[in-house]
Amino acid sequence: MVVFMKILQVVLALSLLILIHEFGHFFFARLFRIKVEKFYLFFDAGFALFKWKPKKSDTEYGIGWLPLGGYCKIAGMIDESMDKEQIQAEPQPWEFRSHPAWQRFFVLFGGVFFNLILAIVIYCAMMGTWGEKYIRNADVTTGISTNSLGQEIGFRNADKVISFDGKPVEKFDELRLQLIQDQAKSASVERGGKTVDVSIDPTYMPAILESADLFDYGIPFVVREISDTSLNADCGLLKGDMILSFNLPAKDSVSTDTLFAAEGGRPLMFSEVREFVSAHPSSQITASVLRDSDSLQLLQIPLNVSQEGFLEIGIDGDLTKFYKVTEKHYSFFEAIPAGIKKAGQQISNYWKQLKLIFTPKTKAYKSVGSFIAIGQIFPGYWDWHAFWSITAFLSIMLAVLNILPIPALDGGHLLFTLYEMVTGRKPSDKFLMAAQTVGMFLLIALMILAFGNDIMRLLR
Repeated sequence: MVVFMKILQVVLALSLLILIHEFGHFFFARLFRIKVEKFYLFFDAGFALFKWKPKKSDTEYGIGWLPLGGYCKIAGMIDESMDKEQIQAEPQPWEFRSHPAWQRFFVLFGGVFFNLILAIVIYCAMMGTWGEKYIRNADVTTGISTNSLGQEIGFRNADKVISFDGKPVEKFDELRLQLIQDQAKSASVERGGKTVDVSIDPTYMPAILESADLFDYGIPFVVREISDTSLNADCGLLKGDMILSFNLPAKDSVSTDTLFAAEGGRPLMFSEVREFVSAHPSSQITASVLRDSDSLQLLQIPLNVSQEGFLEIGIDGDLTKFYKVTEKHYSFFEAIPAGIKKAGQQISNYWKQLKLIFTPKTKAYKSVGSFIAIGQIFPGYWDWHAFWSITAFLSIMLAVLNILPIPALDGGHLLFTLYEMVTGRKPSDKFLMAAQTVGMFLLIALMILAFGNDIMRLLR
């Protein structure tokens, strides 16, 4: 069921994006009285699943069988159809190539333009419907929980990240994203009441890209529940108890007790408890527990660790109990500028991500994915907020990727059209056909890379 829901969301989102993109080309082509021969969702290589041509219409509409995109075949335009016969014939008044450069520019830019408009409309609607809800970085009073990579870089548990390269971070969930996008060289953190600078070696960037849990919420280990089947079912812990430290008794008269506690006397974080417990399977440890923070009641409770290195205790992971949640609600007219601002931020963010992909030393090209990767970012259940949020970002991705000056993409065609508008000289059809061929090979190579990356991730 989970796989089905993911596939359903991917198909619906991509179908919408493709239709809107191709309709952008179609709209401007028809506006300037340019003939559109085909308008297809997906590719109809060899045959189509469905096709229909209305009476008194020059356009055939259909659905292809190959779900790798779609196309709008415009008469007299050199595109992925590679229709050489039409190009070699005399130009006709209704053809793309017979119209002035400025009109051709709008036809080419239409797909990108409509995808951007779609993203803005979705974000505006989301702002008006759901508003925004997030946890400010400044409100994460416990600081971060960082993994072994973060420790190696120089971060410590309970650090409160202030900024990267002097640029503050508004939302806690965007800490790692901002570090990556800005390729930050340093971070300012609050540690033990002092401000400390952490130098970030650029050689760590490939590992940071792979490390999704570099920065997590430093929530303390607070008991939520203990099941009746847990080996610690009768240990004496109660809901709401907070673990401050552990004491591992000595095994013989020579060794000494092992005390595991956080610096500064703060409660242990869930990640720290997990790390310590997993290192001491099949043992008994004594937990120093705070019960009722108002009375400061401290208890010493013995706990058992399973053979697999677990306490079998459920923790309270409700972030709203530990941090203030910022909520913003917008009226209809307030949602419009908020949605436009959100779209602008996402466009900026994606440009930065593309820059990383084309920077070999970051190895960000390994993160390029196909439809498989896109499917993984959708939840395994139906959530309208998640669906529209992901769809809006994918619309921006499609727009930004298509504007790249690569032959076979809209950006490549636009580049040649701009050249013609500036110089007054139109590139020859032979040159455009050659450029289109090179562009198709580049796109195929990119597709192979994307599918290859996805397969490698699935095999890990």
